[in-house]
Amino acid sequence: MNNRVDSEFGMYKIEQSFEVRYHYPVHFVDGLLKPNQSLLAETFRSENSGERPKVMVVMDQGVVDAHPTLLDDFLAYHKIWADDFSLAGNPVVVPGGEQVKRDSTWVTHLIEQMDREKVDRHSYVCAIGGGAVIDMAGYAASITHRGIRIVRIPTTVLAQNDAAVGVKNGVNAYGKKNFLGTFAIPHAVINDASFLSTLDDRDWRSGIAEAVKVALIRDGEFFRELEELAPLLAQRDTEAMQRLIIRCAELHLRHIATSGDPFETGSARPLDFGHWSAHKLEQLSSFHIRHGEAVASGIALDVIYSRMIGRIDRSLEERVLHLFRNCGFELWYNEMAPTGDSWPLFEGISEFREHLGGALTLTLLDAEGTGVEVHSVDESVYREATAFLKTWVNDHVPA
Repeated sequence: MNNRVDSEFGMYKIEQSFEVRYHYPVHFVDGLLKPNQSLLAETFRSENSGERPKVMVVMDQGVVDAHPTLLDDFLAYHKIWADDFSLAGNPVVVPGGEQVKRDSTWVTHLIEQMDREKVDRHSYVCAIGGGAVIDMAGYAASITHRGIRIVRIPTTVLAQNDAAVGVKNGVNAYGKKNFLGTFAIPHAVINDASFLSTLDDRDWRSGIAEAVKVALIRDGEFFRELEELAPLLAQRDTEAMQRLIIRCAELHLRHIATSGDPFETGSARPLDFGHWSAHKLEQLSSFHIRHGEAVASGIALDVIYSRMIGRIDRSLEERVLHLFRNCGFELWYNEMAPTGDSWPLFEGISEFREHLGGALTLTLLDAEGTGVEVHSVDESVYREATAFLKTWVNDHVPA
């Protein structure tokens, strides 16, 4: 503690510094709710000194539809492990996808149940679903009692390798993605591979975009591995997907731990490579374009721009575009196109700057596995990049 008296103005100032160490596990299992699988019960038990905590369960409607026995399986699991935790009311089933982040009534609904069931700071919210449901449930938990512990059980590739392993929660508001949100450390993340088997092809594919992103800016060897795995990923090979998910999660966790800015107090978000246009593209399509699909297009656009301004060569650009195509991404959407002087997509630059709260900082590609931060971009070159992407996609339509 440092104290200081300013004698000239008669002012007194106290400065205090402290550090907080965070820790949370990310588990990988197959069959979390099997009767003899103790991991979930142990997760609720671990910090309660023998007490029996309450657990409020939030489930994604899409996951419940795809796994018709999920509710009964969870209730049966609780019956076996009832000495370890109690349920705070019946599991709450909420819509999946961006609609649950756009409609504020769902946050209110969860908070009302937490109040009604006396969920307190020794309790847990357990969210089972895709990234949007986990975002919304985590936000509701983090603003109740200044923070209820959250256990995330992500059920999509995108959530397991990216969205759910981080420290952010949020909902959409005022026409902007994640305008309201918090940084709240999860108590634990549990990735259950069994949930991936029922994903449709779009959701299976969407999560690959985030793996390409982190490989391009952090790990060239991982990028080369993804090029080799592309045919298997396109064929829904589960072993290849598990390799992708685990490595991608490792790189995201390493960034959180070592980047020096886990709560994004600065103006740089390197793991949002390709996201300035992706977030806007989702909005322009009324969220019919899924996040991973938009990210793939955003990365493609930023890679082409990086080549056009001389940061990378055409061979790396081609490798990235072919990797996305080999995994089944479309890459071009009509919402990306400028219309005369108007270019709604490019408004994403201003919104990205506003979201960061400072000077514009974008990540571009400097080499295979190496990102670089820039603080200004040329709209005319981005227009050229957009035209190039449209032409490239048209020239590479699968036979």
